[in-house]
Amino acid sequence: MWPFNRKYALQPSGFFRDLTDWHCHILPGVDDGFRTMEDSLKALSFYADIGISEVWLTPHVMEDIPNTPEELRARFTELTAAYKGPVRLHLAAEHMLDNLFEERLEAGEVLPIGWKGESLLVETSYFNPPMDMEGLLERIKHKGFRPLLAHPERYVYMDMKDYRRLQGMGVEFQLNLMSLFGLYGPDARAKAFRLLDEGFYGRAGTDLHRLRPLERAIAEKSLTSKQIALLPRYTE
Repeated sequence: MWPFNRKYALQPSGFFRDLTDWHCHILPGVDDGFRTMEDSLKALSFYADIGISEVWLTPHVMEDIPNTPEELRARFTELTAAYKGPVRLHLAAEHMLDNLFEERLEAGEVLPIGWKGESLLVETSYFNPPMDMEGLLERIKHKGFRPLLAHPERYVYMDMKDYRRLQGMGVEFQLNLMSLFGLYGPDARAKAFRLLDEGFYGRAGTDLHRLRPLERAIAEKSLTSKQIALLPRYTE
């Protein structure tokens, strides 16, 4: 077996060393992710143990989870006061492109992502695109943000033609690491590997809602050295 096809367990590979997690739901008690401060602190301790250096906390903002920037900033302040570890914490949000999104965008009620606030993490329904999706993405750009599309491999209505069109519009793609291990089914896994192989992803995240799936992946799953080399490690 050629070396680039050899399988490597994630943790010994060193992949997590100095990694930035660009998408997670560790901020406690604000959405369908971590519920308690205790569990959030446990997750951040685990991140430090495996070598993750920075994390973007990206709670949902959508019609049925109507978080506001002020509420999320207040909760973030509580978490940063309680956390004493080495992982650097940043606050953003995962914005659903729903009926209220454009109103929030126009009012400036969004939380951008990136060290310069350059991007806006967005998602859609897994099954159907929002009305005038391309128009929404263009209006995001007009506001000065680069659209960062969360977990594109999970959208069943998208194919390679759609990904190439969005990439041509200046949309960036964020990989859910757990897609590579089949957490969201075989179709999402296959699409994730193809998008990875063709260089579509600019950033990666865990989309962590509970710690156990990541612990199991690290203990049980592996990737080839070639796949590990392709995983995005975004830098300024």
